[in-house]
Amino acid sequence: MLTIAASARKRPVNLTLNETLVAQAKTYTSNLSATMELLLTEFVASQQQAQSSHRQLADTCAADWNAVHAAVGSFADEHSTL
Repeated sequence: MLTIAASARKRPVNLTLNETLVAQAKTYTSNLSATMELLLTEFVASQQQAQSSHRQLADTCAADWNAVHAAVGSFADEHSTL
C-alpha cells in the first residue's frame, strides 16, 4: 500500500467539485481536505496495484510464450524466405 509521510509538504490545489456533493460530504466530515487526501491515497494505491498486476501478468505470458518457443520452435521457421 502507498504510504505518505505525515510531514509531507502540502500545497493548495484547485478542484472543481459538485456543490451539492461537497455540502453533503461536509455533514460527514469536519476536515474535507483530509478526507479527500485519504481517498486519493487509496485510489493511487489501487491504481498502482492494478498496474503491477497487469505488468506481472504480461511478464508471465511472455515467459510462457518463450518456454513454448524454446520447446517447440516457431511455425514460421519452416517457411523462412531467407
